Amino acid sequence: MGPETGGPSAVRTVTGTTETTIPGVRFGDTFTQLAEVADRLTLVRSFTTNNAGHNIRPIVGEDSLEANIGVHSARVVGTTRSDNGTPTNCVLYPAAVSEDVPGPSARGDLNATGPYGKGFAPFVPGAGGDLQKDMEVTLPRGRFFEDRRSLLTALDRMERRIDTNGGLESVDELREQAYGLLLGGGVRNALDLANEDPEVVAKYDTKRFFKKNQWKYKRRSPMYDAQAQSIGKLLLLARRLCEAGCGFVTIHASYAGVWDMHADGNNLNMTDGMQAVGRSFDHAVAAFVRDLEDRGLSDKILLVCCGEMGRTPRINKNGGRDHWSRLAPLLMTGGGLPGGQVIGQSTRDGGEPDTNPLGPKNLISTILHTQFDVGQLRLVPGIPPQLMQLAEPTPIG
Repeated sequence: MGPETGGPSAVRTVTGTTETTIPGVRFGDTFTQLAEVADRLTLVRSFTTNNAGHNIRPIVGEDSLEANIGVHSARVVGTTRSDNGTPTNCVLYPAAVSEDVPGPSARGDLNATGPYGKGFAPFVPGAGGDLQKDMEVTLPRGRFFEDRRSLLTALDRMERRIDTNGGLESVDELREQAYGLLLGGGVRNALDLANEDPEVVAKYDTKRFFKKNQWKYKRRSPMYDAQAQSIGKLLLLARRLCEAGCGFVTIHASYAGVWDMHADGNNLNMTDGMQAVGRSFDHAVAAFVRDLEDRGLSDKILLVCCGEMGRTPRINKNGGRDHWSRLAPLLMTGGGLPGGQVIGQSTRDGGEPDTNPLGPKNLISTILHTQFDVGQLRLVPGIPPQLMQLAEPTPIG
């Protein structure tokens, strides 16, 4: 989604463009599947982060009060759901769905809690975060389960003795819930893709875009490979977590700057780079859009696709693009947003906003207004003033 085809050769997309389902709007031809579902997307062409460094803005930065955005909502709704134990804020890395990629890492702290305590840190499957450490079991599984079953049995007997007036049914319900939590509860079920329809898993799978050792820049190839192998299943995992009650899921596509295409010996050029990560992104996000629609979840789940920065309008001498702060990509779908929107406009070279710039504050406000009825929150005692501060800017769309 860059400058029009007729722009200067050093500016326009290097691989050509394709028509979309939005009249007059074209995407780069790496995004052929997204072009087919463009009428369900919101495209923001005047989004700017004013940031050209590798970090994790706008998910964590000064605009989010140095906290993962999901931490602010967890501060209100709690860190886990009371009915099934599902964490309300999760961070997913490629290692959550693939054993063949490096472990979790980001150039910044996605577990940051800002003005709140560490107890509100996100749950990170496979990463050993604080919440996960609290859930770890050091006893052998057999002993763990037997000891807790004995405790439940003793409690059950006590309740049966105490409650002689029709309370047995409620005790049995509590016992079922306790057993469910001990055996994994909502989060364990959600994280196990074996519980998903194999046909749905196949629709999301992006491993077909991974070809081992196909890129000549070996030192950085794991960075590209990690996304190609995992991004589809990460989005499927995110959908499953949302259905289980997780209100905020962050996907970090790799352990480094996966969209770096400097063509400098460590990073791919634009043509190879878009094949390495663009194809898998296109397939995965389009699959997610269609899946939400099939499940009737398009109004309930908001997907935000963004990064910490953009890339230079002009291609460098080696056929790559470098870091750029004045314009950044932003795509959204679902969450009740009208589809087929193109908000704002960039200059003809795709270098900066040509209309009123929108930034991380607007994006964060959009997310919070999707999660909460902010007007109602104002009436609830004890709501953190930080949350209301973040919800003040004008939402996008």
